[in-house]
Amino acid sequence: MAFRLFAFLLIFNFSCATNAFAQKTNKPVNIIFDSDMGPDYDDVGAIAILHALADRGEAKILATMASTKYEGVAGVLNVFNTYFKRPGIPVGVPKGEASSLHDWQHWTDSLLAKYPHKIQTNNDAEDAVKLYREILASQPDHSVTIVTVGFLTNLSNLLNTGADRYSPLAGKELVKKKVKLLVCMAGKFPSGYEFNVMKDVAASKNVFENWSTQVMFSGFEIGAKIKAGLPLIHNQAIKNDPVKDVFCIAIPMAKEDSLGRKSWDETAVLVAIKEYNQWYTLHQGRIVVNADGSNGWDDSGTGQAYLVEKADFKKVEDLINLLIMYQPGNGVSK
Repeated sequence: MAFRLFAFLLIFNFSCATNAFAQKTNKPVNIIFDSDMGPDYDDVGAIAILHALADRGEAKILATMASTKYEGVAGVLNVFNTYFKRPGIPVGVPKGEASSLHDWQHWTDSLLAKYPHKIQTNNDAEDAVKLYREILASQPDHSVTIVTVGFLTNLSNLLNTGADRYSPLAGKELVKKKVKLLVCMAGKFPSGYEFNVMKDVAASKNVFENWSTQVMFSGFEIGAKIKAGLPLIHNQAIKNDPVKDVFCIAIPMAKEDSLGRKSWDETAVLVAIKEYNQWYTLHQGRIVVNADGSNGWDDSGTGQAYLVEKADFKKVEDLINLLIMYQPGNGVSK
């Protein structure tokens, strides 16, 4: 119990950042969350952490985007935003070409049947790219952190946009003017194959070759050893919680999850909001996306970096397991 209390207090006390990749803790980080929400469910832990830190005043959630377009994904994002007392957070869904992976574990349908959500179909959600442009145009310069834990489809389409009613700037210029940092759960480092990069190779190449702000990668190897969910599903005090429901449904369906689900997406959200350097160092350079979807790394490149483990990964695991058990208060959050 003493360690758990220490870990809980620890997340709110970090040293000041000293480089361009670090986030400041003296004001909320403006976040756009872009996710392939379902069938995988580390996205669920990620959105829970996002809301928990927002309730602590450390993040301001500008929008929740889906990088996949299976019917129901917009409603699922709205379920979590509603549960965490932020039902008005805009939800964006791709309206053009995009993945539509099927949720074979059926936790998404279970949530839609059980929990309130105003967004009933994807048609009720906004076009993700238009929503990106609208939000970015309205924000102060160099103030937005985008954390993507899914495919790069939306961001690639954003880069390809031209001027519109929201901004006279084309996509690349709008990103350069408004975005401070892009944090990606993508890639395997220093080289390998990773699903988020491979699923839309053309989008991945476009984004990582043309993105004009700092990019931080939380690679496959970072989250693979961090297991989450067992303390949550064994906590009898937590009831009627969609986060718990998902882990309860999904963990028993996969033998490899018997010790908890790997925490790829949770780590990306954590370092997008908190200063990374308590747990990780950065390896500078630039990602190389190959035609087959694999990735390498160019040490001579600039403007990008991937996380390298520094602290015992169990410290991050304990913190993630604690944060995904967060319960929202009775009031409506900001």
